[in-house]
Amino acid sequence: MIEFRYDTQLLIEGKNLSEDAINDYFNKNFKGDCLLAVGDDTLIKIHYHTNEPWKVLEYCASLGEIYDIVVEDMDRQARGLKG
Repeated sequence: MIEFRYDTQLLIEGKNLSEDAINDYFNKNFKGDCLLAVGDDTLIKIHYHTNEPWKVLEYCASLGEIYDIVVEDMDRQARGLKG
C-alpha cells in the first residue's frame, strides 16, 4: 500500500517565485512526501507525492500560470495498470 498515492508534477511560471517559500508552504499545509520545488524567480518545477493533488494545483495556480501538469496514480502503476 502506498501512503501517498498521486505523483503530482507541474511547472509554475510567474514573477518573484521563491523555492524556499514554496517548500515552506508545502511542508506546513500539505500531507505528502518526495517534495521537489526547484527553479528560479520566474519558473519553478514541482514534484510531490500526495493524496490531494487538487490542493497542490490550486495553491500553485495562485502563484502564477501552471502547465505541463501530470498527476499519476502510483497505486494503479504498482498493480501493473496504467497510472
